[in-house]
Amino acid sequence: METFDPAELPELLKLYYRRLFPYAQYYRWLNYDDIYIRYQSFNNQSELEKEMQKMNPYKIDIGAVYSHRPNQHNTVKLGAFQAQEKELVFDIDMTDYDDVRRCCSSADICSKCWTLMTMAIRIIDRALKEDFGFKHRLWVYSGRRGVHCWVCDESVRKLSSAVRSGIVEYLSLVKGGQDVKKKVHLSEKIHPFVSKSINIIKKYFQEYALVDQDILENKESWDKILALVPENILSQGHFYTLQQNFPKYHNSLQRWEYLMKAISLQDSTKNDKCGPCLEWEIMLQYCFPRLDINVSKGINHLLKSPFSVHPKTGRISVPIDLQKVEQFDPFTVPTISSLCRELDAISINDEGKEGNEAESDTKRRTRVSYKKSSVSPIINSPWIQPRMDQSGKLINLPANRSQIFIY
Repeated sequence: METFDPAELPELLKLYYRRLFPYAQYYRWLNYDDIYIRYQSFNNQSELEKEMQKMNPYKIDIGAVYSHRPNQHNTVKLGAFQAQEKELVFDIDMTDYDDVRRCCSSADICSKCWTLMTMAIRIIDRALKEDFGFKHRLWVYSGRRGVHCWVCDESVRKLSSAVRSGIVEYLSLVKGGQDVKKKVHLSEKIHPFVSKSINIIKKYFQEYALVDQDILENKESWDKILALVPENILSQGHFYTLQQNFPKYHNSLQRWEYLMKAISLQDSTKNDKCGPCLEWEIMLQYCFPRLDINVSKGINHLLKSPFSVHPKTGRISVPIDLQKVEQFDPFTVPTISSLCRELDAISINDEGKEGNEAESDTKRRTRVSYKKSSVSPIINSPWIQPRMDQSGKLINLPANRSQIFIY
């Protein structure tokens, strides 16, 4: 695996913003008219490119569309400088699953728990497309432990905070803090959004939850599952029977099957219909997307920009192809270090062909662009399509102006 040394970041960023950052595609995606960096206005891609190469930012966040040009924020009447519109965004962070994933915790991730992000993208994107009719959606890897979604439809950008809150509430089923054991409660009448989400989870549940996460591996883990079963379904005596019988089974697959049969049997004797509902509640608690509500409902909230460099991992925040979500591997995403070394290798090879051995590393690197690097297929993928029509022209461009913040 390519190593990344944060101490090298200042020098690497100079090269990244000079030779690797996809300014043309980035400008076309972001361009609602003008682009701003910390209250400075830029009328075209060239101005943006020059300033970013001058500042070599550690961080790039995208904010809202404002009522006035940001470089005029100190000249307009007090209170007149207001956020007017912004893309609807979603932030899904792996740390929010720490109570249900057993392989990693905190900022750590692995291939086993990354399936949570795969399920999250499939569930949320289906709802945004089919339930809400949103067309222009872009999913992006955060660069470390999560994913972001940008919904760019013109009508969506003008939504109020109240409507945004309603959308994210619709998409939220897991509720409650660390002290809440049972975080999913379904009504007797199951909403189509829930049943469609369950259908997606079922495709991954056995391999992810019962094999990779082994959620019924030992007493500690199965006690967490049994704590989700209400007393009106599972009597105290039956609870202890399950605990005694679980060790008789060899793995989580067998124990899960036994648990579902036991709940179904209890369910039938009590003439209740909570068995299937309970199974779904457990599956949802362990697998359903966990959204950061504050990120989605606030128009003023900033979110990391696509193609920014994560300062901890050095990985590029690359778009995710919805046609290849299952194949996306965060550990193969290029780091700024690996890209710069690629430029060295390519330029040295070109140098041999051209016979220019006296050329310095800096000059050699500046002759090579992202088009020859491993990030080229990602940049040239259809990530910009959410903002383009079939003819390749940008759509729904308002007269207002967008802004970005760089640090």
